[in-house]
Amino acid sequence: MATNSAPPRRRLIVAITGATGVAYGVRLLGVLRDAGVETHLLVSEAGVLNLHQELDMSRKDVEALADVVHPVRDVGASIASGSFTSSGMIVAPCSMKTLAAIANGLSDNLISRAADVVLKERRRLVLMVRETPFNLAHLRNMTSVTEMGGIIFPPLPGFYHRPQSIEEMIDHTLGRVLDLYDIAHALTPRWAGLKNQQT
Repeated sequence: MATNSAPPRRRLIVAITGATGVAYGVRLLGVLRDAGVETHLLVSEAGVLNLHQELDMSRKDVEALADVVHPVRDVGASIASGSFTSSGMIVAPCSMKTLAAIANGLSDNLISRAADVVLKERRRLVLMVRETPFNLAHLRNMTSVTEMGGIIFPPLPGFYHRPQSIEEMIDHTLGRVLDLYDIAHALTPRWAGLKNQQT
C-alpha cells in the first residue's frame, strides 16, 4: 500500500565549546534552521562565557536557535547512543580541551560522548578547532582524530573572494563545512578560477 509520508528531516548535532569563534556556531545554527535541518545543540560552560564575551548573547539566546537542546552533563541523552540516527556532528568552535577529550575517547561529558558515538558509527565529525599557535599535544590530538575518521577544520578565513565583512568571512568558512555534509547553501560564491591577468 502506497503512502505519502515525507522523508525524515536530516539531523545534525552542533556543539559550541570554550574556544574563541562562537559566531561560527551561532551562525551555523541559523543556516541549518533555514535549510530545514533538525539541530541538537550542546553548549559547554566555557562556551556560554564566550557567548557573553564575544556576542553579548545568553545561553537562552543561542538555545532558541536549535530544535533540541541537551545539557552537557546528561550522558544518558538520546545522542549518547548509536541508535540515534544523524548526519553527524559539528563542533564550532572546538576548544583544545574538547579536542583532547575526543582524541582520547574520554567521553567525560555529552559533547565528547556524542562525538565518540559519531566516530564509532562511522558518521561525519567536523571539529572547527581554534588555537594558535599549536603545540605538539594539539597536533597529535588532531592526528588521532583524523586517523579515527574525523575532519579537522580550523576556521581559517580565505581572502581570494575578497570578503567585505567579518560576516562574509564566517559564511565562506561555514559554506565549506556544509559542503562536507552535502547541504545546499548560497553562503558564498563558488570558485570560478583566477581572473585574467592584466598585461
